[in-house]
Amino acid sequence: MSELLFECYKIPSVCYGVDSLFSFHHNNPEGSSGLVVDLGYHATHVLPVIEGRVDPSRSRRINVGGAHIINYLHRLLQLKYPAHFNSITLSRAESLVHEQCFLAVDYQAELQQWSDSEHYESHVRRIQLPYTMPVVNPGLTIEQQKERRKELARRLTEINARKREERLAEDEEQLNQLLAAQDLLDEGEEEEFQNVLESYELSNVGDLQKMISSIQARIERTRQKIVAANTADDPIVEESKVKQIKQGLRPKEQEEFESWIEGLKQKRQELLDRRNARRQRRQDMAKRRTAAAQERMRIISQLARKEKRDDNFGMRDEDWDVYKVINKECGDSDSDEEQKLLELEEVLRRHDPEFEGSALGRASSSADTAETYQLHVGIERIRTPEILFQPSMVQIVMNKPVGSPKAGLAETIEIKFDMSCSQVGSPEAGLAETIEFVLKGYSVDVQSLLVSNIFLTGGCASMPGLVPRLEKELREMRPFESQFHLTLAADPVLDAWHGAQELIASMSLSRCFVTRAEYEEKGGEFFKEHSASNHYFPSPVPLVQAEIVPAPACVEEVEIDVF
Repeated sequence: MSELLFECYKIPSVCYGVDSLFSFHHNNPEGSSGLVVDLGYHATHVLPVIEGRVDPSRSRRINVGGAHIINYLHRLLQLKYPAHFNSITLSRAESLVHEQCFLAVDYQAELQQWSDSEHYESHVRRIQLPYTMPVVNPGLTIEQQKERRKELARRLTEINARKREERLAEDEEQLNQLLAAQDLLDEGEEEEFQNVLESYELSNVGDLQKMISSIQARIERTRQKIVAANTADDPIVEESKVKQIKQGLRPKEQEEFESWIEGLKQKRQELLDRRNARRQRRQDMAKRRTAAAQERMRIISQLARKEKRDDNFGMRDEDWDVYKVINKECGDSDSDEEQKLLELEEVLRRHDPEFEGSALGRASSSADTAETYQLHVGIERIRTPEILFQPSMVQIVMNKPVGSPKAGLAETIEIKFDMSCSQVGSPEAGLAETIEFVLKGYSVDVQSLLVSNIFLTGGCASMPGLVPRLEKELREMRPFESQFHLTLAADPVLDAWHGAQELIASMSLSRCFVTRAEYEEKGGEFFKEHSASNHYFPSPVPLVQAEIVPAPACVEEVEIDVF
């Protein structure tokens, strides 16, 4: 770091310190003793400070911090809502940790409370995810539907009239050909007449006369249908029906207007309930083990057990009643009810300004769509921060062993969060066990001195419920009726900066700053100690190797006898 700052950025001097110790000295008088618990973003440190100086030999680090809480919540929500995998981002998980999560004083008792449905409904947080409102095609009004029906009826009439005319022309052409064949017989040309009979697959003159008579009768019927279609007055009949329906939806003079509106609303609700019940019954009929399907199969089995010589089912009125029981949901009453529902809603929208319902019950579609894009953050509110006290709940691949004294207090560590790792949980101890381990390394008097001022700092120290949870854990681990005191930093996030500012203002720069000349003389690992710094241990001087003098090579004389 010093090489980067001096060589690249050309700074004149630099001072190194531990952020949690800066925060401790900012909130406590000089020379104070206490146990600093630094809950940082990547790790948690427990630092014993005795008379203003940190004891690095008994300091410990837990490789769990705010980043792991955020990643844990992020992963839990993605597993819980796989359909919104891309919408559940780390930034959204971080905001949920800051706004919704808290530490439970008694985790197991809190879990039991969350198992109650009433407690869940009153404490769950519903987070609305962004979504695009689907474009709903509004239904046609009554007037538009009438115009559409008229247009369809007109088109159908034109198609039928065109088909009748085409059929009439074909029959007239065939009749002319048959009459021409009959004239051939009258003229005595029997050979050509026989060829015509063979082409029409006729055997004699009688068959020809029958065919001519049938075609003439068909032509007459077609002409009558054309005349009847041209003189029909269907639109008038339809208008009269609509007028009768509309008159039934108007309030009578002796009835009050409000009671009339309530009656229309009740009729509309009955139609909606009837339609929903019919749809639910259809769904139940598709399932094998529902009561509706079993009742249908029971009636069919009773019919199958009856001994009948002839298949005359349907000849009696009782058979039709049985058919209606079996096939309740296959009628064509849906279109009629929907038509009545549209008419009722049209009248309600015209006379009741407070009515906001839409045709065919589409008003709740937007609400249903919004609910499908909601995150229900319930037990995750206490489960994610619990990894500070139970790291075994989450999987962490660590670079250093548990509580390694070789790791520096300000050393940057790399922690990889891997949910697919074969390792189950983290083998590290939680925050309460680590504090107890650190305290056991001192005598009883020093323990009492440290627990009298347990100082909490770092970003995660602002987590709601941390102080009551630590008080409960310390009360369980400390001797009976022993005294301890927990103190939370005034600003757990910015007090480290305030403490560094006060330190620089109170000390001379030469006592805590490393100048460029000292860097060039003593190297990049050198730094000056002060009340908020690590202990400086210079690198050992490499051993000077003795000069090795090469020994003279030995020459050996060998005598060889040649025969």
